[in-house]
Amino acid sequence: MALRHAHRDKPHAHRSNVREHLLVLTSPEAVIFDNDGLLLDTEEAWTRAEQKLFAGLGREFTMEHKRTLIGSSRTLAAVKLEAILERPGEGESLMDELHELVMEEALQGVAPRPGALQLLSRLTDAGVALAVASNSEREFLERTLAGAGLLHGGPFAAVVSANDIEHPKPAPDIYLEACARLGVESSNAAALEDSPIGVASAAAAGMFVIGVPYFAGTVIAGASLLADSLADHAVARALGLPSTGV
Repeated sequence: MALRHAHRDKPHAHRSNVREHLLVLTSPEAVIFDNDGLLLDTEEAWTRAEQKLFAGLGREFTMEHKRTLIGSSRTLAAVKLEAILERPGEGESLMDELHELVMEEALQGVAPRPGALQLLSRLTDAGVALAVASNSEREFLERTLAGAGLLHGGPFAAVVSANDIEHPKPAPDIYLEACARLGVESSNAAALEDSPIGVASAAAAGMFVIGVPYFAGTVIAGASLLADSLADHAVARALGLPSTGV
């Protein structure tokens, strides 16, 4: 794997808002994708489920709540929900109810995020090992990946969920486990994330981290590169893929 230094901002890029800093990766042995809000737009399903949970308790679910919860593990989300909904000691039961609601919402199907399938195809053609590392529970992760045609016979050599490790994101465990299953050193792999919690996890694992914020324009500390979309040319370039000439 080759790395080169880069310190440049492109706030006025014509087609996208891309910021690159620290290091640019040129040939990773493996690329590991987050799922919720990065690979698949599961956040739409989560939002509908969260709205139903809050409405059932006579509360309104806001975008500020969304920003607070996005990327959280079950344990952390339970703590946050207890505080937001003012229901101390009920975090686990709230998460049980939310899990049932989001599993139901996932049956409606979950669309890939812009550029996701194209990037997966290009990386597969280039012979790069691929994995998914998600803070979601395995049941939900597999349902959404299967619904998008990415589980059975899909491009991923490893699928790691929060159920597979002791400490979820922002701890590095899930990315270290994904790298181990792929047989690569974390320093020779890249991660794609949409949340501060996920970026912190991959960075702690010693990986090159590309942040594609779910809320466009959000600056995520610790990312080696920030882009508005997986379709940004800078993402492909950082992963060692040749220019498409577009």
